[in-house]
Amino acid sequence: MATFTIRGKNIEITPALRDYVEKKVGKVTKYFDTVGEITVLLTVIKGRHIVEVTVPVQGILLRGEESTMDMYTSIDLVIEKLERQIRKHKTKLERRFRNGSFKIEAVPPISADESAGSEDEYPVVKTKRFAVKPMDVQEAIMQMNLINHEFFVFRDAKTEEVNVVYRRKDGNYGLIEPSR
Repeated sequence: MATFTIRGKNIEITPALRDYVEKKVGKVTKYFDTVGEITVLLTVIKGRHIVEVTVPVQGILLRGEESTMDMYTSIDLVIEKLERQIRKHKTKLERRFRNGSFKIEAVPPISADESAGSEDEYPVVKTKRFAVKPMDVQEAIMQMNLINHEFFVFRDAKTEEVNVVYRRKDGNYGLIEPSR
């Protein structure tokens, strides 16, 4: 049985809503022997009902986000998105989980429109090399904005660790740091 962390932002998590989330989101557990704690964030902003789901599975993260005018519809759509991801990447997932913890028999065959353009591997179409210079987060954000990119890789001047700053969809900035 999967464990859940269900949080609400501008919405009360009623017992009925919690049960619906656990029932629907719990469907993804049928594809794996073990999953970590599933995190679900339900948000209401200006009438939009946004559902974000993160499912940790042995070192990888499955993540989906959907937004509609109805919370239950958003929940249904995010589960469809996660199951599509699993179907689309089932060969890679099976290879990744060689010990048999991925239940490939639970994954239905991929449809023709889902397989359009998907290959067995991810093609790398361009490689760039650059010096990863020590700087603080604010300088990295400035550099990212100056070159008009969505993300920027840099070495933190204090920790000497490689970090990434990125522009979020909401216009704010995010920071990715390695875990210790």
